[in-house]
Amino acid sequence: MPPEEGHRVEVHLDRLLAERGMTLSELATRVGVTVANLSVLKNGRAKAIRFSTLTAICHELHCQPGDLLSVREA
Repeated sequence: MPPEEGHRVEVHLDRLLAERGMTLSELATRVGVTVANLSVLKNGRAKAIRFSTLTAICHELHCQPGDLLSVREA
């Protein structure tokens, strides 16, 4: 199995943004990352995330990492 298909981590950024009435652009500005980088994360194409970015996202969305990320069953 290729490495990009080897993980089952799901990102719930779109749901959290919708629940908070926030756009991806607004979050990017608040967190200090590009919209493109957040889009990669939101669309499940990210291969990694820095803890500092994860912390900033959780701070701005008032959530915990487990609200943002989950592992789907095999």
